[in-house]
Amino acid sequence: MFDALSSRLQAVFTSLRGQPRLTAETVEVALREIRLALLEADVNFRVVKAFVDRVRDRAVDQDVLQSLTPDQHVVRIVRDEMRALFGDTAGGLPPIASRPRVVLVLGLQGSGKTTTAAKLGRWLGAQGRHAMLVSADVRRPAAIQQLAVLGRQASLRVHDPADDDQRRPLRS
Repeated sequence: MFDALSSRLQAVFTSLRGQPRLTAETVEVALREIRLALLEADVNFRVVKAFVDRVRDRAVDQDVLQSLTPDQHVVRIVRDEMRALFGDTAGGLPPIASRPRVVLVLGLQGSGKTTTAAKLGRWLGAQGRHAMLVSADVRRPAAIQQLAVLGRQASLRVHDPADDDQRRPLRS
């Protein structure tokens, strides 16, 4: 989702290159594309409307600073407004005292949970933490296998329920 949003925004900024001045028309074209990109990224339409209105107020009929091109000017305005919208808080997981930390990834089938879990595990590994992936989808063996493949590609430990079943003692 963020990759698609990023590439759409990059396309908007690229279309502004070569413009000597921001005009109401060029700003409206860029804002329409930004609006569509945010809506496709599932941002609430009220938030998108308020965001676009703030960017429009700052960008329309402002002379471009000599050191900035119009696309850089719009990038700066959009960046400033996104910071105002999302805040300047530090990202990542908040520290906790208890170990191990459990992160549950939920979502609809096909929404990218497995890939996100592998990326999160890789990110945690880069921070010196030791991630282990565990599939809770025991009804779909392909989901367990996909998690194992992605986990191996990211050099992560993956819990395999098939191995666990073999070690469990049989009860009569």
